Amino acid sequence: MQKNDFQELSLSRLGFGTMRLPQKDGAIDEKQVFEMVDYALANGVNYFDTAYPYHGGLSEVVAGKALRRHPRDQWLLATKYPGHQIASSYNPAEIFEEQLAKCGVEYFDFYLLHNVYENSMGVYMDPQWGIIDYFREQKRLGRIRHLGFSTHARPETLRPFLDAVDDMEFCQIQLNYLDWTLQDAKAKYELLTERNIPVWVMEPLRGGKLAALPEEQAEKLRALRPAESQAAWGLRWLMALPNVKMVLSGMSDMAQMKDNVATFSEGAPLTEAENAVLADIAEALKVGVPCTRCRYCCDGCPMGLDIPMLLHGYNDLKFTRSMTVPMQMDALPPEKRPQACIGCGACAAVCPQGIDIPGTMSEFAELLTSGPSWAEMCRQREEAARRRREQA
Repeated sequence: MQKNDFQELSLSRLGFGTMRLPQKDGAIDEKQVFEMVDYALANGVNYFDTAYPYHGGLSEVVAGKALRRHPRDQWLLATKYPGHQIASSYNPAEIFEEQLAKCGVEYFDFYLLHNVYENSMGVYMDPQWGIIDYFREQKRLGRIRHLGFSTHARPETLRPFLDAVDDMEFCQIQLNYLDWTLQDAKAKYELLTERNIPVWVMEPLRGGKLAALPEEQAEKLRALRPAESQAAWGLRWLMALPNVKMVLSGMSDMAQMKDNVATFSEGAPLTEAENAVLADIAEALKVGVPCTRCRYCCDGCPMGLDIPMLLHGYNDLKFTRSMTVPMQMDALPPEKRPQACIGCGACAAVCPQGIDIPGTMSEFAELLTSGPSWAEMCRQREEAARRRREQA
C-alpha cells in the first residue's frame, strides 16, 4: 500500500469512506463491513472516515464496531461535526460526546468541521456556538489528534475562511478529473496548496459515475488499458497531484475494496497522453451550457445576477443530482437566485456562446424545486438523530 507522511503519521494513500456501506434487507450489512475492514487493514489501509449523519447516524456505530475488533494503534478514525446542517441551535459538546460513545473510542485521530460552505461558515464562526474554540480545546486535551475541515464551498468563499481560521491542519474537498473543471476544484486545490494545507479527497469517482462511464467513453479507456477498471483510471489521475495526501473511496462491496487496494498498491500516475484522454472524457460528460465565464452577460442584467456562477451551478446539477448545488443556492439572497431572472434577454443578446440564458435560468429554478430542499433534509436528519438518542 502506498503511503504518505502527515506530520508524525504514515497514512495509507487510500482511505475507506463509510458513507456508502453495503446494505442488506434495508440496513447496513455489518458482516460484509467487518470483512471489508479486515481486508483493508490486512492490506495496509489505516484511515477510516465517517460522519455524524451518514446512514442515518449509524455509520459511526458500525465503523466503530468493525474497527474495535483490531488493536487501536492499527487504525486511524476520522469523523465530522455537522455544523453544515440547518438547525435551531448547535451544541458541539453534546454531539462530540455522543460521537465518542457511538464509535466506542476515547479520542478521534482526525476530526473535521463538516462542509464549511457559504451558509455554514457563519455558523462555525459564530461566538454564540463556540464551535471552533470547543474543538480546539478538545485537541489540546488530546481527544482530537488532528483538526481540519471539509468543504463544498466555492473558491471565493474558501479564501476568507482560511484568512480567518489559520490553524486547520488539512482540508477535504471533492476532487476528480471531471470536477477539476466542472466544480473548479483546480482553484480549490491550488489555494490549499498555496496555504500549505494538505488535501484530502472525497468523491474521487463522483459517487461512482466515473466508474460507470457511457460505453463510448469506456471504450477509449479499454483501448489503452484493457484490464484496468474505470475506477483505477480515476484514482491514478489523483496520484499526480503532490498535495493530495489522502483519497477516500466510499466502497460498497468487497470487489470495490480489492480493486482500489490493488490500484494503490501497484498503480502509478497516468502519463501525459492518458491525462489528455481523461480530459477529453470529462468534456464529453458535461451536459450543460458552454459558459466561458467571460461575464459579458453581467453588465446589463437589471437584477444584478452573477450569471456565470449560476450557469456553473446549473451545469453541475445537470450532470447529477446532489445537494451541493441546492445548498449553495440556498445560501444566496432570494433576489440573487435563478428564480430572480425576469427573462428580459439582455444577457442572451451579448452572450458570445449564444446561450439561451433566460431559458436556462428557468430550467435551473425548476430543477432546484423538484426535490427535497436542504432545509427539509436537515429537519429529517435532526429528527432521526433525536429518535436514535431516545432509543440509546
